[in-house]
Amino acid sequence: MTRPPTPDRDPGLQPERTRLAWRRTTLSSTVAAVLAMKASLHGGVHPDGIIICALCCALWLTFLTIAHHRIRTLAAGGIPPTLPPRQAVAAVLCTVAVALCAAALMY
Repeated sequence: MTRPPTPDRDPGLQPERTRLAWRRTTLSSTVAAVLAMKASLHGGVHPDGIIICALCCALWLTFLTIAHHRIRTLAAGGIPPTLPPRQAVAAVLCTVAVALCAAALMY
């Protein structure tokens, strides 16, 4: 059974919107990481606060690397390839881990 040929896909402005969404998400992640670091060091420097601060920095840098790679891929033109599952999982795990750090800071 053969499939009929599919017409070339016109991505239109979808890659542009996705690129801008990655930029907004990166900015939001930056604000969340800075606020988490500020909260972890509020009231003095403690070993727990330093560990959480370092963890937030590492998570933010990982997310920033993934987002920057995706933004460059989308800006390259043409039909962008799909986000590799490994990068998608890493981005989600970074987001969840920052949320867990924020929850830990609240208690």
